[in-house]
Amino acid sequence: MVDSAHFQPDDRPVDDQLADLRVRIDAVDQQLIALINQRARLAQAVGEVKKLDGSPVFRPDREAQVIDRVKAQNPGPVREDSLAPIWREIMSACRALEAQQRVAFLGPVGTFSEQATLNYFGSSIDALACPSVDEVFRATISGSADYGVVPVENSTEGVVARSLDLLLASPLTIVGETSLLVTHNLLRKEPSREGITVVCAHPQALAQCHNWLSQNLPDAERRPVSSNAEGARLAGQDPTIAALASERAASQYALHVVQAAVQDEAHNRTRFVIVTRPGPHVGVAPTGHDCTSLIVAVDNRPGAVHDMLVPLKRHGVSMTRFESRPARSGSWDYVFFIDLAGHPAQDNVAAALQELRAQCSFFKVLGSFPLDVH
Repeated sequence: MVDSAHFQPDDRPVDDQLADLRVRIDAVDQQLIALINQRARLAQAVGEVKKLDGSPVFRPDREAQVIDRVKAQNPGPVREDSLAPIWREIMSACRALEAQQRVAFLGPVGTFSEQATLNYFGSSIDALACPSVDEVFRATISGSADYGVVPVENSTEGVVARSLDLLLASPLTIVGETSLLVTHNLLRKEPSREGITVVCAHPQALAQCHNWLSQNLPDAERRPVSSNAEGARLAGQDPTIAALASERAASQYALHVVQAAVQDEAHNRTRFVIVTRPGPHVGVAPTGHDCTSLIVAVDNRPGAVHDMLVPLKRHGVSMTRFESRPARSGSWDYVFFIDLAGHPAQDNVAAALQELRAQCSFFKVLGSFPLDVH
């Protein structure tokens, strides 16, 4: 192994010292390549064993535990938040040797949904850009994609209603989540704001940049489109159109970043969930930092919602999200989307769920999965 002791500058010429350090870095790189390939061969062996009982290639609980362990064992100086994406890419490359995973997301290329997909799965996947959230669900349900990545909540604008409605109606289950810091940039073919008559973006992005647009482009039409990347594509075709999108979209469609970070809230985040078809091996094991997501409904009677929540308090289970949506039944009925801290493998969570189910006229577990704490 190459000596990794701290290097101390000496009296030699700077070029000589740099040359020595670069030789040592090259030697470490060779060791890293050998170790990564050794890990990949072990992953291939794991894949062969999984084939014996049809176990899934992708295990979000296992990958979360690997990253937790890597971060816990990190001696520095590399920061923990830098190690996590490195290991995700290594695991993605190894996973692809078992089987290439096809993942659907809201396209086209350059959307924040694509970035969330790559952040979660790594780049060694077969990415499928879909024109709408409905198509992401359809591709995953039909088996055209192994997984789908859909936005469900924004820290500024709240829930993504269409995603919640589709989670209610579809058979898909949630196996993971990830959140993304969303930075909206004003993109255009020209390097200035002069002559902009239309701003195209997803409706949520337009809402998240409302104040900035009102102050800086008050006369420009705000035109909603299916995605921010679609807005960037249109801006690439017409110099009078600007888009609100990512730097990745700017690069993809050869646009200037006329103004960076025009969102009204500096810490604007969007939460995405990873969905897949249910099956005998889809269940995600507990990791110690998990979320259980439910959809429930209760009869319309006094105190029904209060009674529904009593089992959670009785068993010490925290509720981290509570959203109501129309049940889409044609009458004034509502369903509730609830996120609980914990996993049904925990005794108190299992007991609370059992009692909660007895209180509900409709009860659906969307899934239990590791929280995005990385």
